[in-house]
Amino acid sequence: MVEGPNGAGKTTLLKTLCGLRRPESGDIQLNSQPIASHASSFLSWLGHHNPLKDDLSALENLEMLALLRGHNQHCPLEALHFMQLGKQRHHAVKTFSAGMKRRLALSSLLLSDAPLWILDEPQTALDVNGIRLFEKMVENHLQRSGLLIMTSHQPLDIALQRLQLQPL
Repeated sequence: MVEGPNGAGKTTLLKTLCGLRRPESGDIQLNSQPIASHASSFLSWLGHHNPLKDDLSALENLEMLALLRGHNQHCPLEALHFMQLGKQRHHAVKTFSAGMKRRLALSSLLLSDAPLWILDEPQTALDVNGIRLFEKMVENHLQRSGLLIMTSHQPLDIALQRLQLQPL
């Protein structure tokens, strides 16, 4: 969890870790290669802005994101159902509330096998149920040996005692 006040550089740090920004000096490497060369296979990024097209349906957005990210081995419909958006799969995203848009954007993470999720304020605009779904999604990811780096002004309430965490 990366914490700090607004303007402290949390988003800049996450974008640099993803290879979306260059560090002021030095470089970030994974297996002796620049992190950007591994980004598409190793990590999934979700920033402040939801990567959604308002005129497309929820299902069309997920199908598009899966193609753009090169992760089309998972079922977008299952991801929509997990985030309780299955009934709205054919609705245009422009009709969604801010919380529904955020849940849709978060559901795109379920389409990827990337072990590292880097998330910037993922709980923004989520109601209590949306936060619960997000926490379950994170818990499932961590149980599958996934990794998470995120910023948040809200606590992350997951059952860490059920996870088999290994020290680095």
